[in-house]
Amino acid sequence: MSIINDTTLRDGEQTPYVAFNLKEKLQIAQLLYEAGANELEVGIPAMGKKEQDDLKEILALNLPIQIMSWNRATMGDLEASLKCGLKAVDLSIPVSDILIDIKFGGNKTKLLKQLEEVILHAKKENLFVCIGGEDSSRANNDFLKEVMTLGKELGANRFRYCDTVGILTPHKTYENIKDLSSLNLLDIEMHTHNDFGMATANAIAGYEAGAFSANTTVIGIGERAGNASFEQVLMSLRLLGKDVQINSKALKSLIKKVSAASHRRIGTNFPIIGRDIFSHESGIHVNGMMKSNQAYEPFTPDEVGLKRTFPIGKHSGSSTLIYHLKAVGIEPNINIVQKILPQIREIVTNRKKVLSTNELRELYLCSLDI
Repeated sequence: MSIINDTTLRDGEQTPYVAFNLKEKLQIAQLLYEAGANELEVGIPAMGKKEQDDLKEILALNLPIQIMSWNRATMGDLEASLKCGLKAVDLSIPVSDILIDIKFGGNKTKLLKQLEEVILHAKKENLFVCIGGEDSSRANNDFLKEVMTLGKELGANRFRYCDTVGILTPHKTYENIKDLSSLNLLDIEMHTHNDFGMATANAIAGYEAGAFSANTTVIGIGERAGNASFEQVLMSLRLLGKDVQINSKALKSLIKKVSAASHRRIGTNFPIIGRDIFSHESGIHVNGMMKSNQAYEPFTPDEVGLKRTFPIGKHSGSSTLIYHLKAVGIEPNINIVQKILPQIREIVTNRKKVLSTNELRELYLCSLDI
């Protein structure tokens, strides 16, 4: 089984210049559930009363999926989560030598002792516990195994493998996760960042190597270059043979809501959700799509709430012109179509804008009179 733990409302909101209000948080949480997220990580209770009040409101939605908070592995942070009524927590510790030196003065014994105390208290409260391995991708795998072994002995449920600074490649991800998952200690959750543009690919490689879960954010928002994209991971699970049912209406509403709330524009060629990814201009491609919708599309536009278009541009061929002329009630003469193709290419090249159907119609009718 492969699940998605979406962290739009936690790591996503840590994007510089992004802040969600309560109404937006509630709408995003509801839409994430409807769009297919299996779990939600929704905030950091240690931030204070306002954050705690927001988390309580999200819990009051009574969504039938696990709701998790992010915490440092400290008693204070854990108590803040308990005060909210949360039943699942991520307890984060640094696991690379770089961050252990910065945060614990290099004292791994102190770190592990603190982790042990917090996990024991969390399990005493019957919480679901994920150990968040901050900077796992720069950590020694032997130390990660030590942390996971301790976690299993204490009753933890999951280990979050964090590529905190986004330095992994899919091949390296697969090797690392295969090594750790083969130990059968704790379920592994991927947390990948997009500094080199590989967050989604690394999340998928993690699944392939045995990871149980992956963190995502809607439209890939997050610190620096962002996180693995919810919509990309959701659709990519199909490539792994998972039976993923997409609620296209909820997904479209979710994308629109997060884009507006985060003031992040969606590129027209964004994977999965970009407005123009089902636009076919090349004559060869259009000809193929006229014969089969599967010719040049890996999934249908309906699945993600988009529409297929055939713009009239520089690379259009006769199939595109015939398609549009028939749409306005003209049974085109192929000789005239071939005649006006060079004119269309010249017009589009000069003005950097495709022709409208009405412009094509006028050009065709004028050519009939010549």
